Amino acid sequence: MEKIWANSGDSHLVEPDDLFDRSLPSSLAARMPRSVKDPDGGWETIHVDGQEFRRRMPRPGAKLIDANGLSVPERAPGANDKELRLVDLDAEGIWAELIYPSLGMWTSSIRGPELLAAGARAINDWAIEYQRFSPRYVCAATIPFLTVDSAVAEVRRAAGLGYHAASLPVTPLIDGDDWHRESWEPLWAALAETGLVIGFHIGSEPHDASARNGTYYRGPGGALLNYMETTYGGQRAVSKLIASGVFDRHPSLRAIVSEGGATWGPFVADRLDEAYRQHASAVHPRLRRLPSEYLYENIYASFQHDRSAVAAVTAMGWRNVCWGSDYPHIEGTFGHTQRTLHELVGDLDPATRLRITQGAFQELFPHVPPAPDDGLSPSPLQAAAR
Repeated sequence: MEKIWANSGDSHLVEPDDLFDRSLPSSLAARMPRSVKDPDGGWETIHVDGQEFRRRMPRPGAKLIDANGLSVPERAPGANDKELRLVDLDAEGIWAELIYPSLGMWTSSIRGPELLAAGARAINDWAIEYQRFSPRYVCAATIPFLTVDSAVAEVRRAAGLGYHAASLPVTPLIDGDDWHRESWEPLWAALAETGLVIGFHIGSEPHDASARNGTYYRGPGGALLNYMETTYGGQRAVSKLIASGVFDRHPSLRAIVSEGGATWGPFVADRLDEAYRQHASAVHPRLRRLPSEYLYENIYASFQHDRSAVAAVTAMGWRNVCWGSDYPHIEGTFGHTQRTLHELVGDLDPATRLRITQGAFQELFPHVPPAPDDGLSPSPLQAAAR
């Protein structure tokens, strides 16, 4: 089986257990996200800013309910090691990665502005050293969002450090201004000016244990329903940016929704256009173009196992679709990446396959060196796909 080389629009770092203890005053470190696993490994408790969240953890080696007979893989050897990570990537056929935090994604549940700003700086100071180890690593800077000023300041600082992407939660606040509000305009201006790509990772909504925000369903079907809820946030986030005219004002700004599938894109584009046309008298602001045009040009998406995602490109014409491995998370493709890629894109024409596996990612991050020739198509086609 020929190796298909792919870039990943969704990967993760695993932060050191002592990251905040060694980089923040103890009073702040104690409130930053922390994971405590039960002795049997079956449950995990996330502690963050005085809140606790419990979740069940699949055990490595356990069989998944999956028609393909896949099982939960053992922990990737490179999960905590930037050198071994490249060994894993080479073996899996993954070239470059957009890399989000893991535990750091829980910073969206922090309620103290000073704590969030300090924690974001700590994560970013550590992650940039990770990124500098290899040009194949594209780490997303964690942006504090509890005040506009702190968000803008960290965007500019992150760009100065060498970041090419900025991670934002799909919803900024439970009880504050959402992304479509005018108060966030300085943030969009700073992102456009610095050229940082916005990364919206699914499941990054703020959680509030006391108010039960972020706790959606219990009882029959709860696990499936909760997972489905995580997929909607990214769609809402980019809809807010489009509808409020962010891309009218900043046409160079781009955003990617990671791990959220892809066929939602054309659907959302259609619904936005329908609303824009059929309810024109109520629309504000008026846009220079149809909403769908901004989605097709400024918004990107990464998918993992979704069999329907390829049709977003081949049948619906949305070219801004890339694949993502979710490395090293246990629900990702580690251990079966090549099998997954061949099943998803192995039968596509070379130009379309390369657009999905490499080209869309390369468009977002042109500084990344090109992937090796996979032997499945002439190099001119690879160049065209990028």
